[in-house]
Amino acid sequence: MVSVVIVGGNERMIRRYEELCKSYACKVKVYIEIDKGIQNFGSPDLLVLFTSTMSHKMLTQATGQAKRRRIPIARSHTSSMTALKNILDTHISGGVCRV
Repeated sequence: MVSVVIVGGNERMIRRYEELCKSYACKVKVYIEIDKGIQNFGSPDLLVLFTSTMSHKMLTQATGQAKRRRIPIARSHTSSMTALKNILDTHISGGVCRV
């Protein structure tokens, strides 16, 4: 099972993000705000950044961790379901990360 971490996005969309990721056979964690979890989100197969809805501090923390752990990053300026679907179509195939 592929693990995905989403940083940023809309708080009202969390459940929809999770449902879409589950339809791609992905385990997902969503961080909308800065909290303790974002400082150490583990080693997911893919990090999704919704840059328009996150603070600069969140962006630097998330990208810093990803670079240290060599985690692939997918960025999107919008935090829509279509944007997430396009990212998952590009990077996930049959429960396997293609990055």
